[in-house]
Amino acid sequence: MNTLMEMRFPLGSEMMTTVRLTCGGLCSLAGFDMDESEDCKVCVTESLLLLMHAGFSHAEISFAEENEELFICVNGAGERSEPQPMSEDEISAALLEALARQVVVERKDGAVLSVSFRF
Repeated sequence: MNTLMEMRFPLGSEMMTTVRLTCGGLCSLAGFDMDESEDCKVCVTESLLLLMHAGFSHAEISFAEENEELFICVNGAGERSEPQPMSEDEISAALLEALARQVVVERKDGAVLSVSFRF
């Protein structure tokens, strides 16, 4: 697996645009068309929302290339407050399953710890 980029940042709505722009740039480098790029950005955003609702203060994202696919892993990091499960979490999970391949959601005590997927 060839790591393209790793990032660690505080989880908050103000960082979503930066992460989406970064993801879009990597998708462009990987040769994705506009639809694939948008789908990937949606999956990254939904993964981050799941981690926010799980109470994490930070997130770590790694983008890697493997077998001509983009592999993305989004992990919760930093201090963790009480989880705030939201009804939208089911929608986030459904979007991930519909848009990406090989989606893996790691949970502990019902809270999401990490999300990984491929494009």
